[in-house]
Amino acid sequence: MCGIYLTNIPFDNEEITSKLNSISFRGPDYTGIEKVNDLTFGHLRLSILDLDPRSNQPMFFKNLTIVFNGEIYNYISIREELTALGYKFKTESDTEVLLIGYKHWGKSILDKINGMFAFSIYDSKTNILFSARDRLGVKPFYYYWENGKIEICSQIKPMLSGKKVNDDAISMFLDCMFIPSPYTIAKNIYKLPPGNYMEIDFNNNSLQTFSYWNLKPVKIKDISYEDAKHELHKLLLDAVKIRLQSDVPIGSFLSGGIDSALVSSIAAKVSKSKINTFSIGFDDPKYDESKIAEQYAKILNTTHTTTICNASDILHLIPKLTDVYDEPFADSSALPSLLLNKVTKQYVTVALSGDGGDESFIGYEHFDSLVRNKRIMDIPYILRKFIANSGLLKLFGMDSYRIKNALYTKSRNDFIENIFSRKGFLLNEKKQEYMKHYQGYKSWSDIFLQKAADLNIKLWLENDSNVKVDRASMAYSVEVRSPFLDYRVIEFARSLPMHFKYEKGRQKKILRDILKEYIPESVFDQPKRGFAVPIGEWMRKELKEEFLEALNDDFLNSVPNLNVKKFKNLLIDHMEGNEDHTANVWKLYVLSKWYKEFGFGSN
Repeated sequence: MCGIYLTNIPFDNEEITSKLNSISFRGPDYTGIEKVNDLTFGHLRLSILDLDPRSNQPMFFKNLTIVFNGEIYNYISIREELTALGYKFKTESDTEVLLIGYKHWGKSILDKINGMFAFSIYDSKTNILFSARDRLGVKPFYYYWENGKIEICSQIKPMLSGKKVNDDAISMFLDCMFIPSPYTIAKNIYKLPPGNYMEIDFNNNSLQTFSYWNLKPVKIKDISYEDAKHELHKLLLDAVKIRLQSDVPIGSFLSGGIDSALVSSIAAKVSKSKINTFSIGFDDPKYDESKIAEQYAKILNTTHTTTICNASDILHLIPKLTDVYDEPFADSSALPSLLLNKVTKQYVTVALSGDGGDESFIGYEHFDSLVRNKRIMDIPYILRKFIANSGLLKLFGMDSYRIKNALYTKSRNDFIENIFSRKGFLLNEKKQEYMKHYQGYKSWSDIFLQKAADLNIKLWLENDSNVKVDRASMAYSVEVRSPFLDYRVIEFARSLPMHFKYEKGRQKKILRDILKEYIPESVFDQPKRGFAVPIGEWMRKELKEEFLEALNDDFLNSVPNLNVKKFKNLLIDHMEGNEDHTANVWKLYVLSKWYKEFGFGSN
């Protein structure tokens, strides 16, 4: 896990060093800067495999130069294959395997590797730059491209100087609480989408992007439940095993949920040594899962560390949030994630996590909401609209956002889309261009819940969950590996009958039944709490003055496309305790902090 940088813009060494220093937390063990032809390569190394300096980057092989961020989990088998073909290796790193693999197979190496990665390889003979990002977008890849000038980096911060804000991206953020790829907060800076590679031919200054992996139309397997459970368990065993390869201490995050419990259970089974597990607890019992996690740890015989935090612990991390999440990002669970990684780093450098289980195995609360409100969508739209406008919902205490959404939305596909955002709630214009980028999901499955799960994977997973985990872990130089994000697990899960995953409101059914082989069901069958903090309450108390100062008229009037009057009414309602508008208030607060941090104001 590292930070990469590359450019053909003629910055001097001092400027390049300054750019790398701004994200030095991504790789504190070694900083490498090399120039090849007109390209300058920069690399920040967090040493995980082959700690010897021989594996520092940029790395060279004949006419090729690479900068690489991530891990190739099946690098040993690929190295054995290349060795049989006559290649010799000077290191024990996955970087060299990736580089020589590209030399032999070219872009087809992408079909062979299993990992999380973002890398660039330059061929000095052909003057062509090849770059790629992993299938699920676990690792970030930003690039600036204009008039033949390229700048590539693991984060956007080193590229922001002199750039103008993308007003459309602000609107996307206010819809979603993140900015979805390929867009970014700045004009002419983009994210390479997951499962894509990019080729730049410097001979004619052309840039092209191509997809090498995507979700495919669903084909349901003809398989019994017991066979499916066996196959999935076998697949998860391998996904965990290959993620335990490390030359530094490794542990596992352990919450009260199903996913991290299963990952930790398997890790405890296949690891050659006793594993370390880590959890965060809260002094508010509504949010605390630490006692359940401690029960898991006792059953699994792990060395467990629980950190109980209060409002003060979390609030002190807000400046860190703006520093490391260098695009506006409003998932408040990033705060406890930062604290978890801060504690974890005291013991290990690599940690397994359960991220990705909810997306593939129908675990989020909004999946239940879709099932409940699906019946509403069967009512003719004209009648639904009349009910929504009649005032009956409020009279019977049924005026939740999702019920109103179901009543007002014309089609089921639009209903699924709107679950992931509150389009138009804060904005003067309702429909945004970014959703066109995700319209393809409509043809991936005829199954209602699978459509929602697919959109979760394509929109939410990459742009929210993966961003949260990458930045929170890198902030403290921790590498997080997620077995549920193994593309083989994703593909297998999508091929299973829906009732294997979700049956009569029972979420993640098949994962629960696998977990029973490690932990008694009576222990893990608990209400889902999520990884949340009581931000909404803090806004009204400890943080009230801070929020009101940040959300002043000058700032609000500088936000493009914001319905200022609507937001100010919403803010008053929230502060007076009349309504809970935590998500929308937090979004504007985060944006205000970003404006201040990066010197952007009224456009």
